[in-house]
Amino acid sequence: MSTKLETLTSELSRHVVGQERVVERLIVSMIANGHCLLEGVPGVGKTMMTSTLARMVGGTFARIQFTPDLLPADIMGTRIYRASRESFDIELGPVFANFVLADEINRAPAKVQSALLEVMAERQVSIGGVTTKVPPPFMVLATQNPIEQEGVYALPEAQRDRFLMRVPVDYPTPTQEAEIARRSALPTTSPAQVLTIGELLELQRVAADLPVPEAVADYAVRLVVATRDPRSFGFDTLDGWLSFGASPRATLGLLAAGRAIALMRGHSTVRVQDIYDIAYDVLNHRLVLSWDAVTRGATVDEFIVALLERVLAPSGW
Repeated sequence: MSTKLETLTSELSRHVVGQERVVERLIVSMIANGHCLLEGVPGVGKTMMTSTLARMVGGTFARIQFTPDLLPADIMGTRIYRASRESFDIELGPVFANFVLADEINRAPAKVQSALLEVMAERQVSIGGVTTKVPPPFMVLATQNPIEQEGVYALPEAQRDRFLMRVPVDYPTPTQEAEIARRSALPTTSPAQVLTIGELLELQRVAADLPVPEAVADYAVRLVVATRDPRSFGFDTLDGWLSFGASPRATLGLLAAGRAIALMRGHSTVRVQDIYDIAYDVLNHRLVLSWDAVTRGATVDEFIVALLERVLAPSGW
């Protein structure tokens, strides 16, 4: 299994210059059967990375450009009246695909973003009283631009919580940017398909069955619980930083992502290092700073760094 994942990582890296950490997190989200939110300034390759990954796995792919005039029916589908039969048919929307790229998701208003809540959490869509399952595997790959304020709508907490990870995408290094410029003059090549849908489903099953030692699971739970009540863990200096900590979905996400990255690394069980390495990406978008922390200039990143430093990990795992 790890050999297939190495091939997938290598092939994706062949089309994406740099961004090794982002590539790894994308694949982890996919193997963990979760959704991934990429956040970065325009032009750093967010859309290209997500569409390339989807095409390398095969299956069906849909790209939805989120705009202020988008309607929920444009994504989910709607009922259409057939005069010849005097009845309604359900026309399914583009969300019925294995991989759905929600490009610039924060450009759509709240009513459109909320339309994704059911399908992201329950893998189903309800239209006109009829519930239809989306095809497995199902993954939402979303991108958003964090710097623009005009014409964008902040994602609500319920929406962010349904993403397994939020992965920052930074600028490339000067060397990497020179390589990007060099490749831009070469003929465009299509990514090769590395996995089939059946193989991906098997990888997800193997990852879900990977054992998690009790001590490692307890470490993941303590990381999440400490975001809700830092004082009970002895972190008096962190008390009052957050208005809301992470939900139990974060604990499940930590364990699922930990299993996926452990499988990629060839581990037979999930280790503490796997949970530690993935914790930032799973937690960073779920925490809401208090007003006092915001006025002091504190950041969620600082809180997570302090959290990972102070929550003691079990030894020997």
